[in-house]
Amino acid sequence: MKYLFSVVFVIIAFTLAFSAAAKPALRDNKVVTDGLVSVGIAIEIGEKCNSISARTLRGISYLNSLKGTARKQGYTDAEIDAFVDNKAEKKRLEQQARAYLKSKGASGGVGQAYCKVGAAEIAAGTAAGRLLRQR
Repeated sequence: MKYLFSVVFVIIAFTLAFSAAAKPALRDNKVVTDGLVSVGIAIEIGEKCNSISARTLRGISYLNSLKGTARKQGYTDAEIDAFVDNKAEKKRLEQQARAYLKSKGASGGVGQAYCKVGAAEIAAGTAAGRLLRQR
């Protein structure tokens, strides 16, 4: 009996160690980070384009779905909250969103370029486009 308990304990320990090692850092989780970047793109377009606005409730729902996805992949609420509250990570994701917008021709201040990118995102049905609407 003592031997069986030891074997079960070792199996559980290896399983937990392997599952923890197999899970990448949340910052490296492409589904979650791409989703957060899409939200950032939508917010930036909504702020800088007078004819397009961000869909706030849809955005909140989308963020909740990203959190649910992270949970299903084994991340704890504490890990998720630590990632979301990390100022360096926020800045990194904002930079990715702005780099994407710049690559599409929108950068700097308020302007028609943001409206053009926003309209293209909406038309293409991208994750950011689904978080936007024409006014």
